Amino acid sequence: MSDMRGIDTPVRQRRRRVFREVANLAYTSTNLKDDMEALPYKIVDYEKSQYWESVYRDRAIVRERLRLAMGMSLRPENRDHPGHLTEGMEESNIDEKYYEPPLMQVIPSACNACPENHYEVTSSCMGCLAHPCHSICPKQAITMVDGKSVIDQEKCIRCGKCKEICPYDAICHKERPCKAACGVNAIKSDRFGRACIDSEMCVSCGQCMVSCPFGTIADKSQIFQLIRAMQSGRKIIAQVAPAFAGQFGPNVTPDMFKAALKELGFADVYETALGADMGCMKEAEHYVKEVATGNQAFALTSCCPSWSVMAKHLFPETIDKISNELTPMVATARIIKREHPDASVVFIGPCASKKLEASRRTVRSDVDFVITFEELTGMFEAKGILLEEIQAMDALQDATGAGRGYGVAGGVASAIEECIKTYYPGTEVKIEHAESLAECRKMLLLAKAGKKNGCLIEGMACPGGCVAGAGTNIAIPQALKAVAGFKDAAEKRVPDEGVSQDVLLENS
Repeated sequence: MSDMRGIDTPVRQRRRRVFREVANLAYTSTNLKDDMEALPYKIVDYEKSQYWESVYRDRAIVRERLRLAMGMSLRPENRDHPGHLTEGMEESNIDEKYYEPPLMQVIPSACNACPENHYEVTSSCMGCLAHPCHSICPKQAITMVDGKSVIDQEKCIRCGKCKEICPYDAICHKERPCKAACGVNAIKSDRFGRACIDSEMCVSCGQCMVSCPFGTIADKSQIFQLIRAMQSGRKIIAQVAPAFAGQFGPNVTPDMFKAALKELGFADVYETALGADMGCMKEAEHYVKEVATGNQAFALTSCCPSWSVMAKHLFPETIDKISNELTPMVATARIIKREHPDASVVFIGPCASKKLEASRRTVRSDVDFVITFEELTGMFEAKGILLEEIQAMDALQDATGAGRGYGVAGGVASAIEECIKTYYPGTEVKIEHAESLAECRKMLLLAKAGKKNGCLIEGMACPGGCVAGAGTNIAIPQALKAVAGFKDAAEKRVPDEGVSQDVLLENS
């Protein structure tokens, strides 16, 4: 699938506008209900819609986007009166609110009802004498009409042989982008042919959301409640995922980013890579004592919630192989709350599925809010904070290169491998990693069949790793380069021996 991130498309512009307006609502509104009702007219304030065939449809879609950005659910379309835009707003106008499933939602009025799997002859057909497409079709679904090939969709079995054989590349394969991006087959169709999400199968990776060219899929946000918490006077401390590097401008250094977060109102800023450092030491020890000795067939990392949830759902026999160490987000939150018992913690990262992780009852006492880089950009814009003009105050220097490397695919496994080589020299390490849920499923099938015994297996739902998460701002190659630089700038390569999560578990 092609990736649109890093391109300032109208979908991206609209998402950012909605986040900015919702943040601005929290910062400045004195009459919340009226101001929220006015927002669709402010955002779509022209007589002719810029994006849709109708200004009315455009505003209807914006209304649902606003609800999700406020942490509310979509209004049902099958009611005679779906309710006002602000229905249920009182439940969101608070300073603490957990995500309520489903996290990922399709806005039906925005869906283009794209073909799920469809082969079609285009105008590039030359009507050649050989017409191999007709000869190769196993179901005689292709005939010649007025000298051109035509596919009978009733007979077609979507094998793709005609497309492969055409000498003019005149046959195209139309596939629903969101469905193609989903590695767990959670995208279904409703009775109108529009996309819908099977919430029982969805693991909230958000790849469907970033792949839809119509911006039909959106996730819920906590930015409104986070701002309310900051306005309440509570101490709010941010922890930032290592994938933040480069996300807010090529000239914005980590120290400038830390200063900008403090200007926004955060009491302090920690690196989530600090928790990663603690986890990789413990996982290195586990690999050496259990997997390398043959006591355990293989080990699976647990940092990516979508990967671990998929493994538990589809391969329940692997549950005991998934690391039971705290994820970097939770470990860092516990460090913060041990040092600041009166503080609330917000995780700022690239990832939609971390919202899923934070909504678990076992994690709620550790992580109070989760927002993405994209949502944070809306907060900066609403406050008029220009990051490129920020003066750095103090250094963001909590973690080692090993922990910072968690932001890219293969980084978790390589960090654990480096710890093993440093502290357990002579131990043979077998590393495997898979990117995208489709590849993760293949890897787990091989592991289940006994083909990956002795391996430390890292899974990442997003192709490229966390830098490709659904809440990122920039193109993946650009992000990979920025995180590599951030990793190289760490004062230490690996954490000190003896650093682990044991003390955090004891205090839990």
